[in-house]
Amino acid sequence: MDLGLLLGFAGACVVLNLVPGPGMMFTIAHGIGGGRRGGIAAALGMASGTIVHTVAAAAGLSALLRAAPAALETVRILGAIFLLYLAVSTLVSARKSTSTPATRTSSRSNLRKTYVSAVLTNLANPKVVLFYLAFVPQFLTPEGWAVSAQILVLGAVLIAIGLVMDGAVGIAAGTFSALLLSKPKFQRRLKELSAVIFGGLALRLFTEGH
Repeated sequence: MDLGLLLGFAGACVVLNLVPGPGMMFTIAHGIGGGRRGGIAAALGMASGTIVHTVAAAAGLSALLRAAPAALETVRILGAIFLLYLAVSTLVSARKSTSTPATRTSSRSNLRKTYVSAVLTNLANPKVVLFYLAFVPQFLTPEGWAVSAQILVLGAVLIAIGLVMDGAVGIAAGTFSALLLSKPKFQRRLKELSAVIFGGLALRLFTEGH
């Protein structure tokens, strides 16, 4: 692959990751609710989801989705429903908070749940699919490497940049929430903020197709 083209793609990925999107907001929400470890788990989950998208695109799934747009609509609706579930469950958890100081729950099971939720959220995000349908092909060349190999390389660049940037955001959100952890009232408000973020992402997915 042409190095200049690869660097141009990397620069575009940085810019795209700087724009707050569902992935970043999801990571922030889990950084707030689960601390730095929660933010990192969410970032790793998002990166893992992008790996699946990349492999699927290299295998030709992008062409299939382009031929069957109804499949993309189904992905969008399922993603919105899942985010709505996260919003409701987080809000219920906030309402059950007691008046005693809260403690951060960062057990393996909680981190695993965060990771899996992030993977599913990323897989259900139609904008990632559209990214591979509309944006990535602009950086593919007919000469040299096979198209599938080029997609895998570009996907690896996207994954690495996204992981670093989402991880930094998740750690920052977790650090901020840790400062307020000893105050139950703030802990409840942070959970409610996470619920609002999840609900907003769900609403966005529900409405952006109309």
